[in-house]
Amino acid sequence: MQEEINIIENYKNVVLDLSEILEEENAFLTEYKMKEAKNLLKAKEEAVIAYRSVVAYLIKNPQELEQMSVHEKTKIKEISFHLDDLLKENDIIIKTRMETSKSVMDSIVNLIKISNVSNSTSYGSHGTMSPLEKGQNSIALNQTL
Repeated sequence: MQEEINIIENYKNVVLDLSEILEEENAFLTEYKMKEAKNLLKAKEEAVIAYRSVVAYLIKNPQELEQMSVHEKTKIKEISFHLDDLLKENDIIIKTRMETSKSVMDSIVNLIKISNVSNSTSYGSHGTMSPLEKGQNSIALNQTL
C-alpha cells in the first residue's frame, strides 16, 4: 500500500513539475523571450524523462491505478488533462514560431533575389559564365538573420 501511495504521489509531482515548466516556457515563447525559454530546456528534458518513467511503470502495473479512490482518480485525471492542454499549447506556439521564422527567411531571400537580378550572373558547367537565368541564382544567408 505504501508503494502505491508513493508511485501515485510521484506521478502527481512529476506531472505538476512538467506542467509548471510548460507554463513558464509557453509564457516565454509568447513574449518572445527565447533566451529564457532556452534556459528551461534541461529542466524540461529531465521532467519528460521522469514522466515517461512513471507512466511506463504505471502501464506495467495497472493495478496501482485500480486501487485508487475515486477522488484520487479524479485528481489524477484533472492534472493529466491540464498537462495535455499545456502540451498542445506548447506545440502550437513552437510550430507557429517555426513557420513564422521560415516565412520571414523566405521573404528575405525572395527580396534579395529580386533586388540582385540586375547585379548577378549565373554559372554554367565547369564554372563558366552563362546567360542570366532569372530565379536560378544562389544566395547564402547568415543564419542570424
